[in-house]
Amino acid sequence: MVVKQSDAAGGVCSSLMQGYGDYIAMKGRILSVALLLSLFAPTPLRADELVSWGQCVTETRSAHPDLYSALAILQATEADKQITGGALLPRLTTAFNAARDGSSSSGSGSSSFYSWSFSAQQLLFDGHKTSNQVASNAESVKAAQFNYSAVSANVRFALRSAFTELLKAQDLVGLTREIADRRQKNVRMINLRYQGGREHVGSLRQAQADLAQAEFEVSQAERSLFLAQAKLSSALGRDARTPFRVKGTYLVADPSLERPDLELLAKNSPLFQQLDARSKAARYDLEASKSAFSPQLYLSSSVARSSVDRWPFDALDWSAGLTLSVPIYEGGSGRARVSRATAVLHQQSAEEKSGYLQILDTLEASWKTFQDARQMVGVQKKYLDAAVERSAIANAQYSNGLITFNDWVIIENNLVNAKKSFLNAEANLLIAEAQWIQAKGGGLDAEKG
Repeated sequence: MVVKQSDAAGGVCSSLMQGYGDYIAMKGRILSVALLLSLFAPTPLRADELVSWGQCVTETRSAHPDLYSALAILQATEADKQITGGALLPRLTTAFNAARDGSSSSGSGSSSFYSWSFSAQQLLFDGHKTSNQVASNAESVKAAQFNYSAVSANVRFALRSAFTELLKAQDLVGLTREIADRRQKNVRMINLRYQGGREHVGSLRQAQADLAQAEFEVSQAERSLFLAQAKLSSALGRDARTPFRVKGTYLVADPSLERPDLELLAKNSPLFQQLDARSKAARYDLEASKSAFSPQLYLSSSVARSSVDRWPFDALDWSAGLTLSVPIYEGGSGRARVSRATAVLHQQSAEEKSGYLQILDTLEASWKTFQDARQMVGVQKKYLDAAVERSAIANAQYSNGLITFNDWVIIENNLVNAKKSFLNAEANLLIAEAQWIQAKGGGLDAEKG
């Protein structure tokens, strides 16, 4: 069989063109499939939200239910003050009356009657009962304001604690993973030494157990991270539980080292100011209850017009006078109100003194805890630096056979514990600072959002 060269070349070209066409078609199908996958593929999850302390403060101010509750109490006490104060202002009333009489004895038909009236009344004297009640309500408003400040301090402490716990949980996840990687390398090294006859099986089993413990702590830290996120969500006033992270440092904002005047801080704290306002309100209530035996004097005036079967009215009536009311006997209720107000005053005075002592003790304890935590960070940092140096030296010595496995593993464990202890000390410092600020009455309003 003889094949011409031109026919052979044409066949090759035809085969190449067909192959190229198949390649183009296949490439087109691949691109079409890729386009469809890109259209129907799920969108990637949103990265975790990253929030700062200032952002947390701003959100909590506007969303926390405890703050709304304290604000509602304040608004209610302000309304009570306005209600009581209204008794000192003139009272104005007006009335309109229209009547039709359909029965007439004379048979002359029905008649209509129209009237309107306007009256005013002003309290002139009631033995300062109402003014004392207004003053009592004014102190109640102050107490509600200090209650809002105290609630704000509690909310700030809860928020700062939750923020610190999440910050610590984030760092603990990274630390436990670092420790697990180190334990994994140690297992490989001990296994090689065991295979070479330079270490016994007990050392290998110990290294494997340490690795299992490290892997458990990684899982535990990851679960703690989710728990810390949930707690911070609640502290922020959020209903939803979405993953997010915080950014911050372990540096304290309160640089004070000298012991402050705790007695002055106690008296200026919102908790004590609230108790003091309640005690003053009780004194005004007692004076108001005593004034219940005083006479009440009112100035009253009225103007009225009336007419029968006529519009507009043509008959004008007016009157003005004084009304004096003197209590004589009320079945002993007045004396009972005085006795009750006296007992409430004694109760509030005792609670004020007891509260002051408790606040002072809290300031003493929180100041000590804050200073202890501050000093402990420095101590744990020295332990960590020493553990890092000892670990580096021990690794070199163990590799050269200069120390035993038992000595080496003790030093390794000390390094792991030193890293954890330093992280705990830093977190404890932030929480101790938050307790100190709470004891002083520092709330969210003092924070920069």
